Amino acid sequence: MDSAAVTPESFNFVVLFMRADWVVKLVMLGLALASLWSWTVILDKTFRFAALNREANRFEDEVASGKSLEEVAAKEGERPRHALPRMLQGALREWREARTKGLATDTQTAFLIQRIDRVLDAAIARESARVEDGLGSLAIVATASPFVGLFGTVWGIMHAFQSIAIQKNTSLAVVAPSIAEALFATAIGLIAAIPAYIAFNKFSTDAAKFAGRLEGFADDLSTAIQRRLAERG
Repeated sequence: MDSAAVTPESFNFVVLFMRADWVVKLVMLGLALASLWSWTVILDKTFRFAALNREANRFEDEVASGKSLEEVAAKEGERPRHALPRMLQGALREWREARTKGLATDTQTAFLIQRIDRVLDAAIARESARVEDGLGSLAIVATASPFVGLFGTVWGIMHAFQSIAIQKNTSLAVVAPSIAEALFATAIGLIAAIPAYIAFNKFSTDAAKFAGRLEGFADDLSTAIQRRLAERG
């Protein structure tokens, strides 16, 4: 590039992209798409966790209202979308089947408690996997984007040095735009990685807290069933 042609507009992001080598352009486009995908996941998880916790609060208030567990479960319908009512219905289903067959011995009672615990554990595992869906892509964007951007920078600098050698001009006015093109790839990589990294850590914590909430509800539900069994005894 001619030093006389260098202006502040030469460092415009669009100009830097259009003037970059085709490999660097592919890197920038890939990072931009990765950033767009990560923001899609971030927005989806933000609204989803808010809805899950809001629904969990409502259901826990319903359970604590003094109504019977059967009444609360019936109110949620046959196919509830939230994990907590599904866990309740699964536990009550095992309870009804055991009552139909009879609970004559302590061994049968112990087997019932084990079956209920397995049903609740399976529900927790499925729900935990569901709420963690998409976090893997955030982790990939967070860890890989800086290195992809660095690759674009190294490639761009190498291409810039080749151009400088051909022009046989090492003035700063000639070098600066070419270096800026290369460093722009690293900047895009960081722009993609930083939000993904922050969101991954936040949503991982939210997922762990929600799983703990499910486990706490499962413990309370198992205790309620055992209390019923003790009263029947």
